[in-house]
Amino acid sequence: MIMRKCLRLRSITMMMLVAVLVWSVTLETCIARRGRHWRHNKRRSCDLSGSLSSKKPKSHGNSHHSSHNNNNSHHHKSKTKLKPKVITPPKVDENNSPVVSGLPKVKPPSLPPLNESQVFNVMDFGAKGDGKCDDTKAFEAAWAAACKVEASMMIIPSEYTFLVGPISFSGPYCQPNIVFQLDGTIIAPTDSKSWGKGLMWWIDFTKLVGIKVQGKGVIDGRGSGWWQQYYPFIDGETKLIIPLNNSVNHNPPRSEFDLKMPNIKPTALRFYGSIGVEVSGITIQNSPQCHLKFDNCGDVVVHDMTVSSPGDSPNTDGIHLQNTRDVLIHSTTLSCGDDCISIQTGCANVYIHNVNCGPGHGISIGSLGKDSTKACVSNITVRDVAMHNTMTGVRIKTWQGGVGSVKGILFSNIQLNQVQFPIVIDQFYCDHTTCKNQTSAVSVEGVTYERIKGTYTVKPVHFACSDDFPCVNVQLSAIELRPVQEKYHMYDPFCWQTFGELNTPTLPPIDCLQIGKPARNRVQSDHDAC
Repeated sequence: MIMRKCLRLRSITMMMLVAVLVWSVTLETCIARRGRHWRHNKRRSCDLSGSLSSKKPKSHGNSHHSSHNNNNSHHHKSKTKLKPKVITPPKVDENNSPVVSGLPKVKPPSLPPLNESQVFNVMDFGAKGDGKCDDTKAFEAAWAAACKVEASMMIIPSEYTFLVGPISFSGPYCQPNIVFQLDGTIIAPTDSKSWGKGLMWWIDFTKLVGIKVQGKGVIDGRGSGWWQQYYPFIDGETKLIIPLNNSVNHNPPRSEFDLKMPNIKPTALRFYGSIGVEVSGITIQNSPQCHLKFDNCGDVVVHDMTVSSPGDSPNTDGIHLQNTRDVLIHSTTLSCGDDCISIQTGCANVYIHNVNCGPGHGISIGSLGKDSTKACVSNITVRDVAMHNTMTGVRIKTWQGGVGSVKGILFSNIQLNQVQFPIVIDQFYCDHTTCKNQTSAVSVEGVTYERIKGTYTVKPVHFACSDDFPCVNVQLSAIELRPVQEKYHMYDPFCWQTFGELNTPTLPPIDCLQIGKPARNRVQSDHDAC
C-alpha cells in the first residue's frame, strides 16, 4: 500500500515538472517574438565599437542593422536579410582627426585644463579699455607674467576697447603653449609719433612654441592714414585692364593727415620664428599693410577667422606666408585690397581649403625672384575656394632675373564670380611702369588646374612664360569660364611658352597651350636649383 502511494506521488511530481518545462519554453518563445531585437540591442554598442576597431565587422544575426545606422530605433524591421558590408574605417591621428593623403602634418598644441594661477587678465595689470588711454604697458606686464607659466592664458576681455601701440610678445625664454584669448577690441594709434620713422609690424609674436591666438575679438589697424601714400599702385596685370570708354581712374590726392604718417607701413599681426601656431575666431581689419603674416614658422593652422579691409586699400594682403612650412588654412573669409593669400619663397606643404576671397587679388604664389634672388616653393594645394569681384583668381607670379622653382601646385574646385583674370602664370611680373628684360627665371613646373568654373570680366587665361625656362607640365581639366561684359576690354586666352596637357575640353577653348614638352629647355645650375 505504501509502495503504491509512493509510485503515485512520483508520477504526479513528474507530470508537474513536465508541465512547468512546457510552460517556460512557451513563455520564452512569446517574449522572443514580442521583442526579437532585445538580445541584439543589449550588445549593440560593444558590437559597433568592435566593428570600427577591427578590419572586419563581427558576423552575427543582425550586424547589418547595427553597422548601417547607429541611430535607428531598435524596433526597425528588415524583411530582407542582407550580407554585412565590410567597412574599413578611415585612418585617424592621435587627435582622432582623419588623416588625408597630401595634407601637411600639423599637430595642434595640447593644452591641459587651466587653473587660476595660469590666467592673466590685462585688466588686472592696469588696462583701462576705454579706447583712449594707452594700454601698451598693461599688455606688456600681463604677457611678462603669462610668459613664465606653461600653458597659461592671457585674456583681453570683451566689451572693452584697448589702445595699444607697437608691441612684441617675444619668447626665447617663455614657457610653451600660451593662449592669447582675444574677445575685446585692440586698436592701433593713428598719430605719427607712435610709429617713429616707421615699423614693419604692429603686434608681433616671436620665437614661441605652441602659441594660440583665439577668440571673438577684433584687431583694428586703422590704416587709412597710410593707404593714400601707396599711389600709384600697380600689380602686374593691372596694365591689361583697359576701360571701354578709355578713361583712366585717377587716385585721390593725399590729404594733409596722410602725409604725416611714416613711409614704412606696419603689418597688423605677425608671427616670426615660431612653431605650433594657431589663429582662430578673431577678426583683423583695416591694416596699414598685411593683416596676418607668418615668417620662418612651422606647423601653422589658421581657421574660422576674418580679414576685412576695403578693396581699394593698397598692399593689404590678407594672409602672407614666407619661409613657412606645414600650413593649414581653412574656413576663413578674406576681404582686402591685395592678395587674399600670398605664398612667398621658402614655403612648402601648404594646404588651403574652404576659403572665401573677395574683394582682393585672389590667391597668389609670389611674387618670386625679385632683384635676381632665389625662390623655392613646392607642394601647394588650393581647393574648394570661392572668389568674387577679385582682380585675379589663382596666380603664379615671378620676376625676370630670378632663379629657383615653383613645382607641385594644385588648384582644384575654384568657384569664380566676376573675376578679371581667373587663371594666371606670369613670369614677367612687374609692379613698376617698366622692368628690365632678363633671361633667367624662376622655373614653373607641375601645375594642375581642375574644376575652375565661373565668370570673368577681362581675360580667362593668361600664361606668360619665359623663353629660356618655359612652363612645363601644366595640366588643365574641367575649365568652364564664361564672359561677363562689364566695363573693360575683353581678351581671348593667351599662352606663351606654356607646355602641358588638356585633359578635357575647356570653355573657352584654350588652344594656345602647347601639348607635350618643349624641344629644348635650359637646365638651372646646381647653385640655382632648389
